[in-house]
Amino acid sequence: MSGVVSEVGEGVTSLKVGDHVVVEPYILADDVDTSESSNSYHLTPGVNFIGLAGRGGGLSENIVVKERWVHKIPDSIPLDEAALLEPLSVGVHGVDISGVKEGEYAIVGGAGPIGILIAAVLKSRGVNVIVTELSPIRRKYGIDAGVVDYALNPAEVDIVEEVMKITNGKGADVAFECTSVDVVLDTLLKALKPRGKAVILSIWGHNPAVDMNLVVLKEIEILGSLAYVNTHKKTIELLASGKVNVAPFITARIKLDNLLEEGFNTLINKKETAIKILVSPK
Repeated sequence: MSGVVSEVGEGVTSLKVGDHVVVEPYILADDVDTSESSNSYHLTPGVNFIGLAGRGGGLSENIVVKERWVHKIPDSIPLDEAALLEPLSVGVHGVDISGVKEGEYAIVGGAGPIGILIAAVLKSRGVNVIVTELSPIRRKYGIDAGVVDYALNPAEVDIVEEVMKITNGKGADVAFECTSVDVVLDTLLKALKPRGKAVILSIWGHNPAVDMNLVVLKEIEILGSLAYVNTHKKTIELLASGKVNVAPFITARIKLDNLLEEGFNTLINKKETAIKILVSPK
């Protein structure tokens, strides 16, 4: 969510009425260390999020948020694009964890909202980006936006063979799993080079089948990546610098009155046609 500060409470010094802001939507106990030096507050037991666990949400006219979780944005970032800072922060955190370097090859499983923003962050760091995605619309979004070098359709090509061709038989250096689909995870592990890294960003509703012999024989490192931690400031700077352009990924803008049919219905039943749908009260 993004918005404009309408009131400030007593003792608030970093913000004023009229400031354009985004919200880092964590709900955490007051005794959790959320200082700039903390790298684990997002892993606190019982962590939750505004909107998912109350306290209003992005569709509210107004919400009250602690000063710690409100980040001012420069005027150069439009409010609609700023609404994507939160999922972009997910991408920044995941790429940071991977340790991927400029010139290396990354394969992203799924070109949905997180997968496509992972690709954008990777591209901003000079990484060669391969995406595997069934939806032709989403593959086209990635190519047209210039954040994907190779958009592969797993229904038409053997993904592992194609990755080996692209990387001259070496395999991808890192992989990002953004689908929570077993076959995608399996494909990514097979497409990795020996001692490659697989970063799991998706939340799974089941226990996936993992070929542990493959993991052992290739000494693959599997890493989990949850949300973000002290990442918003870096992400705001990334967007303000122009190194990442999120405008192409806003695939629809709708009014609040059209939320059910054009918003939720699309994301539930026709999600392959959209990346991010923005809702505005105006």
